[in-house]
Amino acid sequence: MLVSPLSGLLLRPEKNRKYCMRMVIIGGGFAGLQLARRLNNKEGVEVLLIDRFNYHQFQPLFYQVATGGLDASNISFPLRKVFHNSKNVRIRLAEVKNISPNTNTVHTDIGDFEYDTLVVATGAGTNFFGNSNLEKHAYPMKSTTEALQLRHHLIHNFEDALNATPDELQQILNIVVVGAGPTGVEVSGTLAEMKNDILPKDYPEIDFSKMQIFLLEGSNHTLLNMSDKSKEQSQRYLEQLGVNVQLNTIVKDYDGSHVTLTNGERISTRTVIWAAGIKGNVPMGIDPDLVVRGNRIKVDRQNKVLGYYNVYAIGDIASMETPKYPNGHPQLANVAINQGKTLATNILNRVKNPNAPLIDFEYKDKGNMATVGRNKAVVDLPKPKIHFGGFFAWLVWMGLHLVLILGVKNRMQIFLNWIYKYFTFDQSLRLLFQDFYKNRKAGN
Repeated sequence: MLVSPLSGLLLRPEKNRKYCMRMVIIGGGFAGLQLARRLNNKEGVEVLLIDRFNYHQFQPLFYQVATGGLDASNISFPLRKVFHNSKNVRIRLAEVKNISPNTNTVHTDIGDFEYDTLVVATGAGTNFFGNSNLEKHAYPMKSTTEALQLRHHLIHNFEDALNATPDELQQILNIVVVGAGPTGVEVSGTLAEMKNDILPKDYPEIDFSKMQIFLLEGSNHTLLNMSDKSKEQSQRYLEQLGVNVQLNTIVKDYDGSHVTLTNGERISTRTVIWAAGIKGNVPMGIDPDLVVRGNRIKVDRQNKVLGYYNVYAIGDIASMETPKYPNGHPQLANVAINQGKTLATNILNRVKNPNAPLIDFEYKDKGNMATVGRNKAVVDLPKPKIHFGGFFAWLVWMGLHLVLILGVKNRMQIFLNWIYKYFTFDQSLRLLFQDFYKNRKAGN
Protein backbone atom coordinates (compact mmCIF):
# COMPACT_ATOMS: atom_id res chain seq x y z
CA MET A 1 0.00 0.00 0.00
CA LEU A 2 1.23 3.51 -0.85
CA VAL A 3 0.40 6.62 1.13
CA SER A 4 -0.19 9.76 -0.89
CA PRO A 5 1.80 12.62 0.69
CA LEU A 6 -0.89 14.99 -0.56
CA SER A 7 -4.12 13.68 0.85
CA GLY A 8 -3.31 10.75 3.08
CA LEU A 9 -5.37 8.47 0.85
CA LEU A 10 -4.30 4.86 0.53
CA LEU A 11 -3.62 4.15 -3.13
CA ARG A 12 -3.26 0.68 -4.56
CA PRO A 13 -0.26 0.33 -6.87
CA GLU A 14 -1.36 -0.08 -10.44
CA LYS A 15 0.67 -0.99 -13.47
CA ASN A 16 0.88 1.75 -16.07
CA ARG A 17 -0.83 4.14 -13.67
CA LYS A 18 -1.09 7.52 -15.35
CA TYR A 19 0.56 10.57 -13.81
CA CYS A 20 -1.76 12.44 -11.47
CA MET A 21 -1.04 16.04 -10.56
CA ARG A 22 -1.09 16.63 -6.81
CA MET A 23 -2.67 20.02 -6.14
CA VAL A 24 -3.00 21.80 -2.81
CA ILE A 25 -5.51 24.65 -2.56
CA ILE A 26 -5.19 26.86 0.51
CA GLY A 27 -8.53 28.50 1.25
CA GLY A 28 -12.17 27.50 0.72
CA GLY A 29 -13.55 30.92 -0.14
CA PHE A 30 -15.13 31.93 -3.43
CA ALA A 31 -11.94 31.40 -5.46
CA GLY A 32 -10.61 28.23 -3.87
CA LEU A 33 -13.97 26.52 -3.70
CA GLN A 34 -14.80 27.37 -7.30
CA LEU A 35 -11.48 25.89 -8.45
CA ALA A 36 -11.98 22.71 -6.44
CA ARG A 37 -15.52 22.29 -7.76
CA ARG A 38 -14.34 22.69 -11.35
CA LEU A 39 -11.66 20.03 -10.80
CA ASN A 40 -14.00 17.67 -8.96
CA ASN A 41 -13.97 14.14 -10.42
CA LYS A 42 -11.68 15.20 -13.25
CA GLU A 43 -9.00 12.74 -14.32
CA GLY A 44 -5.35 13.58 -13.91
CA VAL A 45 -5.55 15.76 -10.82
CA GLU A 46 -5.76 14.99 -7.10
CA VAL A 47 -6.88 17.94 -4.98
CA LEU A 48 -6.38 18.69 -1.29
CA LEU A 49 -8.35 21.69 -0.01
CA ILE A 50 -6.98 23.17 3.24
CA ASP A 51 -8.93 25.69 5.31
CA ARG A 52 -9.11 26.88 8.92
CA PHE A 53 -12.87 26.35 8.83
CA ASN A 54 -14.83 23.30 7.69
CA TYR A 55 -17.39 25.46 5.93
CA HIS A 56 -17.64 28.02 3.13
CA GLN A 57 -18.67 31.48 4.33
CA PHE A 58 -20.79 33.84 2.27
CA GLN A 59 -19.09 37.11 3.15
CA PRO A 60 -21.53 39.58 1.52
CA LEU A 61 -24.15 38.71 4.15
CA PHE A 62 -21.97 38.82 7.28
CA TYR A 63 -23.61 42.09 8.25
CA GLN A 64 -27.03 40.42 8.36
CA VAL A 65 -25.71 37.80 10.77
CA ALA A 66 -24.20 40.60 12.88
CA THR A 67 -27.54 42.43 13.08
CA GLY A 68 -29.71 39.38 13.73
CA GLY A 69 -31.33 39.17 10.30
CA LEU A 70 -29.91 35.76 9.43
CA ASP A 71 -28.57 32.80 11.35
CA ALA A 72 -24.91 31.93 10.85
CA SER A 73 -25.89 28.55 9.41
CA ASN A 74 -27.87 30.30 6.66
CA ILE A 75 -24.74 31.74 5.08
CA SER A 76 -22.35 28.86 5.86
CA PHE A 77 -22.12 25.61 3.92
CA PRO A 78 -20.09 22.52 4.97
CA LEU A 79 -17.17 22.01 2.60
CA ARG A 80 -17.35 18.25 2.90
CA LYS A 81 -20.98 18.27 1.78
CA VAL A 82 -19.95 19.95 -1.48
CA PHE A 83 -17.70 16.97 -2.27
CA HIS A 84 -19.82 14.06 -0.99
CA ASN A 85 -19.34 12.01 -4.15
CA SER A 86 -15.88 13.18 -5.06
CA LYS A 87 -13.17 10.74 -6.10
CA ASN A 88 -10.31 13.22 -6.17
CA VAL A 89 -11.01 16.11 -3.77
CA ARG A 90 -10.15 15.77 -0.09
CA ILE A 91 -10.35 18.31 2.72
CA ARG A 92 -8.16 19.02 5.73
CA LEU A 93 -9.00 21.37 8.59
CA ALA A 94 -5.68 23.03 9.35
CA GLU A 95 -3.80 26.26 9.96
CA VAL A 96 -1.10 26.87 7.37
CA LYS A 97 2.14 27.88 9.06
CA ASN A 98 4.21 28.49 5.95
CA ILE A 99 4.99 27.14 2.51
CA SER A 100 8.33 25.95 1.11
CA PRO A 101 8.33 26.44 -2.67
CA ASN A 102 11.85 24.98 -2.93
CA THR A 103 10.65 21.63 -1.60
CA ASN A 104 7.03 21.90 -2.83
CA THR A 105 5.68 21.54 0.70
CA VAL A 106 2.92 23.18 2.72
CA HIS A 107 3.58 23.14 6.47
CA THR A 108 0.49 23.12 8.71
CA ASP A 109 -0.33 22.55 12.35
CA ILE A 110 -1.42 18.98 11.52
CA GLY A 111 1.55 18.05 9.34
CA ASP A 112 3.24 18.67 6.02
CA PHE A 113 1.71 18.18 2.58
CA GLU A 114 3.63 17.89 -0.66
CA TYR A 115 2.33 19.23 -3.94
CA ASP A 116 3.02 19.44 -7.63
CA THR A 117 0.90 22.58 -7.94
CA LEU A 118 0.01 25.01 -5.16
CA VAL A 119 -2.88 27.48 -5.30
CA VAL A 120 -3.02 30.24 -2.70
CA ALA A 121 -6.63 31.37 -2.24
CA THR A 122 -6.39 32.70 1.30
CA GLY A 123 -8.53 35.78 0.68
CA ALA A 124 -8.28 38.97 2.69
CA GLY A 125 -8.70 40.02 6.31
CA THR A 126 -9.29 43.32 8.06
CA ASN A 127 -6.76 46.10 7.61
CA PHE A 128 -6.42 48.29 10.70
CA PHE A 129 -3.53 50.17 9.09
CA GLY A 130 -1.19 49.39 11.95
CA ASN A 131 -3.38 50.85 14.71
CA SER A 132 -3.18 48.38 17.60
CA ASN A 133 -5.93 50.11 19.61
CA LEU A 134 -8.39 49.81 16.76
CA GLU A 135 -7.41 46.18 16.26
CA LYS A 136 -8.01 45.52 19.96
CA HIS A 137 -11.28 47.39 20.47
CA ALA A 138 -13.07 47.71 17.11
CA TYR A 139 -15.29 45.00 15.64
CA PRO A 140 -14.47 43.68 12.15
CA MET A 141 -16.74 41.43 10.04
CA LYS A 142 -14.48 39.16 8.02
CA SER A 143 -15.73 35.82 9.30
CA THR A 144 -18.92 34.25 10.61
CA THR A 145 -17.37 34.15 14.07
CA GLU A 146 -16.64 37.88 14.02
CA ALA A 147 -20.19 38.61 12.84
CA LEU A 148 -21.58 36.59 15.76
CA GLN A 149 -19.27 38.36 18.20
CA LEU A 150 -20.57 41.72 17.00
CA ARG A 151 -24.17 40.53 17.31
CA HIS A 152 -23.64 39.44 20.92
CA HIS A 153 -21.86 42.69 21.72
CA LEU A 154 -24.76 44.76 20.37
CA ILE A 155 -27.41 42.76 22.24
CA HIS A 156 -25.43 42.81 25.47
CA ASN A 157 -25.05 46.58 25.20
CA PHE A 158 -28.80 47.08 24.92
CA GLU A 159 -29.32 44.88 27.99
CA ASP A 160 -26.75 46.99 29.86
CA ALA A 161 -28.54 50.14 28.74
CA LEU A 162 -31.53 49.29 30.94
CA ASN A 163 -29.43 49.94 34.07
CA ALA A 164 -27.09 52.62 32.70
CA THR A 165 -26.54 56.18 33.89
CA PRO A 166 -27.42 58.95 31.38
CA ASP A 167 -23.77 59.28 30.30
CA GLU A 168 -23.35 55.52 29.98
CA LEU A 169 -26.63 55.28 28.08
CA GLN A 170 -25.53 57.73 25.39
CA GLN A 171 -22.22 55.91 25.03
CA ILE A 172 -24.12 52.65 24.51
CA LEU A 173 -26.58 54.20 22.05
CA ASN A 174 -23.84 55.72 19.90
CA ILE A 175 -22.64 53.30 17.23
CA VAL A 176 -19.78 54.23 14.91
CA VAL A 177 -19.28 52.53 11.55
CA VAL A 178 -15.97 53.31 9.86
CA GLY A 179 -15.83 52.99 6.07
CA ALA A 180 -18.64 53.79 3.61
CA GLY A 181 -18.02 51.00 1.14
CA PRO A 182 -20.77 48.41 0.56
CA THR A 183 -20.26 46.75 3.96
CA GLY A 184 -20.32 50.01 5.88
CA VAL A 185 -23.35 51.32 4.00
CA GLU A 186 -25.26 48.07 4.40
CA VAL A 187 -24.62 47.61 8.13
CA SER A 188 -25.38 51.29 8.84
CA GLY A 189 -28.70 51.07 7.01
CA THR A 190 -29.65 47.85 8.82
CA LEU A 191 -28.81 49.32 12.23
CA ALA A 192 -30.93 52.37 11.41
CA GLU A 193 -33.87 50.13 10.52
CA MET A 194 -33.43 48.27 13.81
CA LYS A 195 -33.45 51.60 15.65
CA ASN A 196 -36.64 52.69 13.88
CA ASP A 197 -38.65 49.45 13.80
CA ILE A 198 -37.33 46.80 16.19
CA LEU A 199 -35.38 48.05 19.20
CA PRO A 200 -38.17 50.31 20.60
CA LYS A 201 -40.39 47.21 20.82
CA ASP A 202 -37.69 45.10 22.47
CA TYR A 203 -36.68 47.81 24.94
CA PRO A 204 -39.65 50.14 25.55
CA GLU A 205 -37.85 51.63 28.58
CA ILE A 206 -35.18 53.21 26.33
CA ASP A 207 -35.66 56.40 24.32
CA PHE A 208 -34.15 55.37 20.97
CA SER A 209 -34.59 58.85 19.55
CA LYS A 210 -31.26 59.48 21.30
CA MET A 211 -29.56 56.64 19.45
CA GLN A 212 -27.04 57.87 16.89
CA ILE A 213 -25.45 55.85 14.11
CA PHE A 214 -22.34 57.52 12.71
CA LEU A 215 -20.96 56.48 9.33
CA LEU A 216 -17.45 57.89 8.95
CA GLU A 217 -15.74 57.94 5.56
CA GLY A 218 -12.31 59.30 4.73
CA SER A 219 -13.19 60.22 1.12
CA ASN A 220 -15.83 62.66 -0.09
CA HIS A 221 -18.40 60.03 -1.13
CA THR A 222 -20.14 56.87 0.02
CA LEU A 223 -19.66 53.84 -2.26
CA LEU A 224 -16.52 55.36 -3.77
CA ASN A 225 -16.19 52.76 -6.57
CA MET A 226 -19.73 53.21 -7.86
CA SER A 227 -21.31 55.82 -10.11
CA ASP A 228 -22.00 59.39 -9.01
CA LYS A 229 -25.73 58.65 -9.00
CA SER A 230 -25.22 55.65 -6.70
CA LYS A 231 -23.03 57.69 -4.39
CA GLU A 232 -25.60 60.46 -4.11
CA GLN A 233 -28.57 58.12 -3.84
CA SER A 234 -27.00 55.86 -1.21
CA GLN A 235 -26.12 58.84 0.98
CA ARG A 236 -29.63 60.21 0.62
CA TYR A 237 -31.12 56.82 1.60
CA LEU A 238 -28.88 56.63 4.67
CA GLU A 239 -29.82 60.13 5.79
CA GLN A 240 -33.52 59.34 5.30
CA LEU A 241 -33.07 56.42 7.70
CA GLY A 242 -31.40 58.69 10.24
CA VAL A 243 -27.74 57.77 9.76
CA ASN A 244 -25.27 60.55 10.52
CA VAL A 245 -22.99 60.41 7.46
CA GLN A 246 -19.69 62.24 7.92
CA LEU A 247 -17.46 62.41 4.84
CA ASN A 248 -13.80 63.49 4.68
CA THR A 249 -13.53 62.17 8.23
CA ILE A 250 -10.64 59.95 9.36
CA VAL A 251 -10.43 57.98 12.60
CA LYS A 252 -7.17 58.51 14.46
CA ASP A 253 -7.72 56.25 17.48
CA TYR A 254 -10.21 54.36 19.61
CA ASP A 255 -9.64 53.39 23.24
CA GLY A 256 -12.76 51.31 23.74
CA SER A 257 -14.90 54.22 24.93
CA HIS A 258 -14.04 57.22 22.73
CA VAL A 259 -13.29 57.56 19.02
CA THR A 260 -10.76 60.27 18.26
CA LEU A 261 -10.84 61.85 14.81
CA THR A 262 -7.90 63.49 13.06
CA ASN A 263 -9.61 66.88 13.39
CA GLY A 264 -9.56 66.50 17.18
CA GLU A 265 -13.24 65.70 17.66
CA ARG A 266 -14.26 62.79 19.89
CA ILE A 267 -17.30 60.50 19.83
CA SER A 268 -18.26 58.58 22.96
CA THR A 269 -19.18 54.99 22.05
CA ARG A 270 -18.82 51.41 23.12
CA THR A 271 -19.15 50.14 19.56
CA VAL A 272 -16.94 50.76 16.56
CA ILE A 273 -17.61 48.58 13.51
CA TRP A 274 -14.55 48.57 11.27
CA ALA A 275 -15.33 48.34 7.55
CA ALA A 276 -12.58 50.65 6.35
CA GLY A 277 -10.09 48.37 4.66
CA ILE A 278 -8.88 44.89 3.85
CA LYS A 279 -5.49 43.28 3.33
CA GLY A 280 -4.49 39.97 1.81
CA ASN A 281 -3.71 36.97 4.01
CA VAL A 282 -0.26 36.16 2.58
CA PRO A 283 1.19 32.87 3.88
CA MET A 284 4.76 32.80 5.12
CA GLY A 285 7.17 31.57 2.46
CA ILE A 286 6.09 33.83 -0.40
CA ASP A 287 8.89 36.16 -1.53
CA PRO A 288 8.19 39.51 0.25
CA ASP A 289 9.27 41.37 -2.90
CA LEU A 290 6.16 39.98 -4.61
CA VAL A 291 3.78 41.39 -1.99
CA VAL A 292 2.38 44.72 -3.16
CA ARG A 293 -0.20 47.27 -2.05
CA GLY A 294 -2.99 45.81 0.04
CA ASN A 295 -0.79 42.83 0.97
CA ARG A 296 -1.55 41.12 -2.33
CA ILE A 297 0.70 38.75 -4.30
CA LYS A 298 1.81 39.74 -7.81
CA VAL A 299 0.65 37.26 -10.45
CA ASP A 300 0.75 37.05 -14.23
CA ARG A 301 -2.28 36.90 -16.52
CA GLN A 302 -2.74 33.17 -15.76
CA ASN A 303 -2.64 33.82 -11.99
CA LYS A 304 0.81 32.27 -11.67
CA VAL A 305 2.87 33.91 -8.90
CA LEU A 306 5.75 35.76 -10.51
CA GLY A 307 9.03 33.85 -10.26
CA TYR A 308 7.39 30.50 -9.48
CA TYR A 309 6.58 27.81 -12.03
CA ASN A 310 3.98 25.88 -10.00
CA VAL A 311 2.50 28.35 -7.49
CA TYR A 312 -0.69 30.28 -8.28
CA ALA A 313 -2.71 32.89 -6.39
CA ILE A 314 -6.39 33.62 -7.06
CA GLY A 315 -9.09 35.81 -5.58
CA ASP A 316 -8.59 38.69 -3.17
CA ILE A 317 -4.98 37.69 -2.49
CA ALA A 318 -3.93 38.09 -6.15
CA SER A 319 -2.73 41.33 -7.71
CA MET A 320 -2.92 41.06 -11.49
CA GLU A 321 -2.03 44.08 -13.60
CA THR A 322 -3.97 44.38 -16.86
CA PRO A 323 -4.64 47.31 -19.23
CA LYS A 324 -8.12 47.65 -17.75
CA TYR A 325 -6.94 47.22 -14.16
CA PRO A 326 -3.38 48.57 -13.84
CA ASN A 327 -3.62 48.51 -10.03
CA GLY A 328 -5.14 45.04 -9.80
CA HIS A 329 -8.72 43.84 -9.96
CA PRO A 330 -11.36 44.86 -7.42
CA GLN A 331 -11.62 42.43 -4.52
CA LEU A 332 -15.06 41.11 -5.38
CA ALA A 333 -16.66 37.68 -5.26
CA ASN A 334 -17.25 37.71 -9.02
CA VAL A 335 -13.55 38.27 -9.72
CA ALA A 336 -12.57 35.42 -7.40
CA ILE A 337 -15.11 33.01 -8.87
CA ASN A 338 -14.03 33.70 -12.45
CA GLN A 339 -10.33 33.43 -11.65
CA GLY A 340 -11.08 30.01 -10.16
CA LYS A 341 -12.92 29.00 -13.32
CA THR A 342 -10.14 30.19 -15.64
CA LEU A 343 -7.39 28.50 -13.65
CA ALA A 344 -9.35 25.23 -13.60
CA THR A 345 -9.63 25.35 -17.39
CA ASN A 346 -5.89 25.96 -17.74
CA ILE A 347 -5.01 23.17 -15.31
CA LEU A 348 -7.22 20.63 -17.05
CA ASN A 349 -5.88 21.62 -20.47
CA ARG A 350 -2.30 21.19 -19.27
CA VAL A 351 -3.11 17.81 -17.69
CA LYS A 352 -4.34 16.61 -21.08
CA ASN A 353 -1.58 18.31 -23.05
CA PRO A 354 1.51 19.78 -21.30
CA ASN A 355 2.04 22.08 -24.28
CA ALA A 356 -1.51 23.42 -24.40
CA PRO A 357 -1.68 27.24 -24.54
CA LEU A 358 -2.92 28.96 -21.39
CA ILE A 359 -5.87 31.34 -21.29
CA ASP A 360 -5.28 34.84 -19.99
CA PHE A 361 -7.72 35.94 -17.32
CA GLU A 362 -9.91 38.87 -18.31
CA TYR A 363 -12.46 40.20 -15.88
CA LYS A 364 -15.78 41.13 -17.44
CA ASP A 365 -17.36 43.67 -15.16
CA LYS A 366 -21.04 42.83 -14.77
CA GLY A 367 -21.76 45.78 -12.51
CA ASN A 368 -21.86 46.78 -8.86
CA MET A 369 -24.65 46.98 -6.34
CA ALA A 370 -25.30 47.75 -2.70
CA THR A 371 -28.35 47.76 -0.48
CA VAL A 372 -29.10 50.35 2.16
CA GLY A 373 -32.34 49.00 3.56
CA ARG A 374 -35.90 48.02 2.85
CA ASN A 375 -36.74 48.96 -0.77
CA LYS A 376 -33.50 50.95 -0.90
CA ALA A 377 -30.61 49.77 -3.08
CA VAL A 378 -28.45 51.00 -5.92
CA VAL A 379 -27.26 49.13 -9.02
CA ASP A 380 -24.75 50.14 -11.71
CA LEU A 381 -24.52 48.17 -14.97
CA PRO A 382 -21.56 48.80 -17.33
CA LYS A 383 -23.03 47.67 -20.66
CA PRO A 384 -25.28 49.37 -21.39
CA LYS A 385 -24.27 51.97 -18.82
CA ILE A 386 -27.32 52.09 -16.60
CA HIS A 387 -27.99 53.14 -13.03
CA PHE A 388 -31.15 52.39 -11.13
CA GLY A 389 -32.17 52.41 -7.51
CA GLY A 390 -35.06 51.86 -5.16
CA PHE A 391 -37.37 48.86 -4.97
CA PHE A 392 -36.36 47.22 -8.26
CA ALA A 393 -32.65 47.55 -7.43
CA TRP A 394 -33.37 46.00 -4.04
CA LEU A 395 -35.06 43.01 -5.72
CA VAL A 396 -32.09 42.58 -8.09
CA TRP A 397 -29.68 42.69 -5.13
CA MET A 398 -31.65 40.00 -3.28
CA GLY A 399 -31.98 37.80 -6.35
CA LEU A 400 -28.26 37.83 -7.13
CA HIS A 401 -27.28 37.01 -3.56
CA LEU A 402 -29.75 34.12 -3.44
CA VAL A 403 -28.25 32.70 -6.64
CA LEU A 404 -24.71 32.88 -5.25
CA ILE A 405 -25.56 31.16 -1.94
CA LEU A 406 -24.57 27.48 -1.80
CA GLY A 407 -27.31 24.96 -1.09
CA VAL A 408 -31.04 24.90 -1.84
CA LYS A 409 -31.86 24.73 1.88
CA ASN A 410 -29.78 27.82 2.62
CA ARG A 411 -31.46 29.74 -0.19
CA MET A 412 -34.91 28.82 1.08
CA GLN A 413 -34.07 29.77 4.67
CA ILE A 414 -32.65 33.13 3.64
CA PHE A 415 -35.59 33.86 1.35
CA LEU A 416 -38.09 33.00 4.10
CA ASN A 417 -36.21 35.16 6.59
CA TRP A 418 -36.29 38.08 4.19
CA ILE A 419 -40.00 37.62 3.48
CA TYR A 420 -40.75 37.40 7.22
CA LYS A 421 -38.76 40.56 7.94
CA TYR A 422 -40.35 42.43 5.03
CA PHE A 423 -43.91 41.90 6.24
CA THR A 424 -43.31 42.03 10.02
CA PHE A 425 -40.57 44.70 10.17
CA ASP A 426 -38.86 42.37 12.61
CA GLN A 427 -36.07 39.84 13.05
CA SER A 428 -36.13 36.83 15.33
CA LEU A 429 -32.49 35.99 16.01
CA ARG A 430 -31.61 38.25 18.94
CA LEU A 431 -30.38 35.51 21.28
CA LEU A 432 -27.61 36.25 23.77
CA PHE A 433 -25.29 33.39 24.70
CA GLN A 434 -23.41 34.67 27.74
CA ASP A 435 -20.43 32.29 27.58
CA PHE A 436 -19.79 33.20 23.94
CA TYR A 437 -19.80 36.91 24.76
CA LYS A 438 -17.64 36.56 27.88
CA ASN A 439 -15.04 34.59 25.93
CA ARG A 440 -14.89 37.38 23.35
CA LYS A 441 -14.43 40.03 26.05
CA ALA A 442 -11.71 37.93 27.65
CA GLY A 443 -9.91 37.75 24.32
CA ASN A 444 -10.35 33.98 23.88
